[in-house]
Amino acid sequence: MTGQVTGLIAGPTALEAQLRLVGAALVAVGLVHAVLPRAIGWPADLSGTTLLTRQVSYAHLFFIGLACVLLGLLPLLLAPELLAGGRLGTALLAGQTLFWGLRWLFEFAYFSPRLWRGDRLRTVAHLGLSVLWTWVTAVFAVALGHTV
Repeated sequence: MTGQVTGLIAGPTALEAQLRLVGAALVAVGLVHAVLPRAIGWPADLSGTTLLTRQVSYAHLFFIGLACVLLGLLPLLLAPELLAGGRLGTALLAGQTLFWGLRWLFEFAYFSPRLWRGDRLRTVAHLGLSVLWTWVTAVFAVALGHTV
């Protein structure tokens, strides 16, 4: 598998471009969090909960969106530095690989298929996110392999 992925992301220039694209995608994912609550019906879902639950939910959503933006800015703006092979770049790539790899795992092991089966829009979203997290994790893993 790694050989196949490496073949798709061949050479430092292509890898740098892939890192920048992943960074742009993660920034976009972070910005989407601004409209996500309305898109998935949070106002109605959370209306019957306590004020604490509503505020914690929205605070966590804000910080997840912010984290996506910040994690995306690293490869978007600093791809050559990440690929340079220093301790900091390697540690950041290892952290990103672990973080997004776990997000990929959650897409399949945590979220119930009942959430998307039978709903065309949610099925498309699940498939799209599955592809996104696979690509993001693969790019970070290949970049990490390039630095060690």
